[in-house]
Amino acid sequence: MAILDILEFPDPRLRTIAKPVAVVDDEVRQLVDDMFETMYEAPGIGLAATQVNVHKRVVVMDLSEDRSEPRVFINPEFEVLTDEMGQYQEGCLSVPGFYENVDRPQRVKINAQDRDGQPYELVAEGLLAVCIQHECDHLNGKLFVDYLSTLKRDRIKKKLEKLHRQNA
Repeated sequence: MAILDILEFPDPRLRTIAKPVAVVDDEVRQLVDDMFETMYEAPGIGLAATQVNVHKRVVVMDLSEDRSEPRVFINPEFEVLTDEMGQYQEGCLSVPGFYENVDRPQRVKINAQDRDGQPYELVAEGLLAVCIQHECDHLNGKLFVDYLSTLKRDRIKKKLEKLHRQNA
């Protein structure tokens, strides 16, 4: 397994729309394993392949405290099941050090494939629903900062650009 480099906002590659995975093979399973290792090392609770500059529709997630509930979503699609919105303070491995409130639907139904390519369906609420939507946004070239005001988004962008220049 390998730790992959995580792209950081405002890297334009984060805006790439991921392509569906045609076949879940050993290469895709290796990507899943590397993404889990990268996410746990970061540390984070979710990671989309787009964030590691692989533009395939693959997401890994683990919301447990002890890393005991790894979830794999290949070719995930979700459907909103409620008009009820919830506000969560979201962060992102591609926007390190920033946390902002984002409103999202509270309940969604996900259709995806698992690590072996088997299709499954899941109804998610609360934090799991938020994470699914957040990670699917990545696969569509969208970041949580896109839900913020232009002023807040520009402030975050300038701070991260300054940090990137200092670390270069």
